[in-house]
Amino acid sequence: MNLTSETPNRLQTLAVGERPQERLQRLGPAMLSDTELLAMLLRSGTRGHDVLSLATRLIADAGSLAGLTRWREEDFRKLKGIGRVKALQLLAVMEIARRVLREERGTAPILERADTVADYMVPLAQGLEVEKFWVLCLNRKNRLLKCVEVTSGTASNSLVHPREVFREAIREAASAVICVHNHPSGDPAPSSADVRVTRQLREAARAVEIDLLDHVILGAASADPAGVGHFSFRRGGLL
Repeated sequence: MNLTSETPNRLQTLAVGERPQERLQRLGPAMLSDTELLAMLLRSGTRGHDVLSLATRLIADAGSLAGLTRWREEDFRKLKGIGRVKALQLLAVMEIARRVLREERGTAPILERADTVADYMVPLAQGLEVEKFWVLCLNRKNRLLKCVEVTSGTASNSLVHPREVFREAIREAASAVICVHNHPSGDPAPSSADVRVTRQLREAARAVEIDLLDHVILGAASADPAGVGHFSFRRGGLL
């Protein structure tokens, strides 16, 4: 992934009016290529590698512009000339893109089925290398009130405590909740700790009279023996 040899400066070969900034001003962002848009974010290249060449290399190494949303700081910094500050700026932009994608799926969706929950949550969980746990707080019609991240980077033997889940549900005056967490390995099969926590959540839900509709584990279809990419405790008869 290292940029080791110098390449011709593509910016210098372009007419002034055809450079990304001038094309953006004249034509608007929709007319720019992925490479040109990324070049605008990068703002400058590195010694021996102009900004267009650097943007092209980033997209090529990630496989696509969308692939960059899964990169970590160290992935960006493997390219010569991208230091900590620029890597963090790019991480921030990619996180904004992930959040926008998630919001564009619709505000206040009705979440009643595991596949709908998975579709809604995948943009938030995609590319994570730590385990996170969310609680989806729902109203009486199972419409989302709020998605709350409860824990992050937790050990498998202490995924979440029920009081953390239902504290948020009570705060939002939720009638029901759906719990969601991700498996960075991609295999969504529940562990013994996942099963134990779900039982605790089920008992706590009864005590506070808030319905626990499901607990969904997010993975990847390619790593799921069932080819689904997520696991539903409700569908699996474990809730």
